[in-house]
Amino acid sequence: MPLSEHEQRMLEQIENALYAEDPKFASNVRRRRFGGSAARRRLQAAVVFVIGLALLIGGVVVDVTVGGFPILSLIGFLVMFGAGLLALWGVGSSPASPAGDSGGDGQPRRGRNRSSRSFSERMEERFNRRFEQE
Repeated sequence: MPLSEHEQRMLEQIENALYAEDPKFASNVRRRRFGGSAARRRLQAAVVFVIGLALLIGGVVVDVTVGGFPILSLIGFLVMFGAGLLALWGVGSSPASPAGDSGGDGQPRRGRNRSSRSFSERMEERFNRRFEQE
């Protein structure tokens, strides 16, 4: 079901307020829409892991040894380990740091500070303020 014109305007206002309040976060969200970057990182890690697994098994089958040690299997293990690190580092990303301590209306925040309130709570509060003004 499509949004009404009023709902579309409200959504645009919320988006514009987000861009104005925290442009770094907004550009990060715009760039990583639908988790594309994280999903791509996990897919790359899975492919690299499979390559490492193939090297590990291939090292046992081919029996390439240096000083009695299966070097190809060691390389495969290291590639698999690297893929695991790639997957773990790709999942966690640091949140954008808050730029200021004032609200969208120019007044300083009272009570709880900005970092203790979730993004959804701030947006809900802002939406309620705008809805009450109309």
